[in-house]
Amino acid sequence: QAQLVESGGGSVQSGGSLRLSCAASGYTISSYYMGWFRQTPENEREGVAGIGSDGSTNYADSVKGRFTISRDMSKDTLYLEMSSLKPEDTAMYYCARGYRRGFHYTLLRAQDFTSWGQGTQVTVSS
Repeated sequence: QAQLVESGGGSVQSGGSLRLSCAASGYTISSYYMGWFRQTPENEREGVAGIGSDGSTNYADSVKGRFTISRDMSKDTLYLEMSSLKPEDTAMYYCARGYRRGFHYTLLRAQDFTSWGQGTQVTVSS
């Protein structure tokens, strides 16, 4: 059964850094488009970063230049390196995979993704 487990969240001060991890089981992450999303109680789940089967990446404008998505195919683990964190980055962060194997998603829309993890909380204080 396909499963994703996030870790690495925590509390940091503005300007700090964190690295989130997402361990996959039941499938090979390189076969799917993988994404990181975040959600606050007030907002809908929004796409943060994505990485395709070919290694190409995509970022939300709000995180470009600050966040980096990567993967370790030998470990079937997805990462999100976050730097220059801002209070507005505070959210629950989730990883997920695209529904269609091998499909390259140009938009990070939550409805196109499945196998959501339980999430990991990131809190940035000013």
